[in-house]
Amino acid sequence: MGIETRSHKLVCLIGFMGSGKSTVARLLARQVGWQHVDLDKCIIETAGQTIPEIFAKLGEPEFRRMEQEELARIVGEAAEQQKSRIVSLGGGTTAQPQNVALLRQSNIVLIWLHCPLPDLLKRAAQITDRPLFRDEASFRKLYEERLPSYELADHQVKANTEPLRVVEQILALGIFPKVTV
Repeated sequence: MGIETRSHKLVCLIGFMGSGKSTVARLLARQVGWQHVDLDKCIIETAGQTIPEIFAKLGEPEFRRMEQEELARIVGEAAEQQKSRIVSLGGGTTAQPQNVALLRQSNIVLIWLHCPLPDLLKRAAQITDRPLFRDEASFRKLYEERLPSYELADHQVKANTEPLRVVEQILALGIFPKVTV
């Protein structure tokens, strides 16, 4: 790796719906002084519609196309601007092979926020804007389908605890430059 690729870094948080990706990414970015980018929020801003609206009006394939486009834009901007970023990905982002290929060729660090299924169910049941959360059986099936894509992560941390504890686990991985206070 040359100096240019080391001058910026992208760290992406992956995991199933309800694992705390957006919350942990925001806290982690604040802690290390990097910018936080939420992939789902970028899609919403670009589309001018909520994710449930996109799913309802355009379908999941169109949502996945938009997701891939936004991810490529985020990765490209980070490289161009040489700015380090923490990116919270959608629950199904890494289940799409083309997204994994993009992340791998860009040397992005993937951290899986692993949370046991019962905890995820409890959390997701309290969230109403999840287009792919219909019932417990379909939730479990989707989790099982996506599990192999989460296992591709470079690191895994336990996410069934308070968000600040999750951030501490991530910082303990030693992938960030030391922050002096």
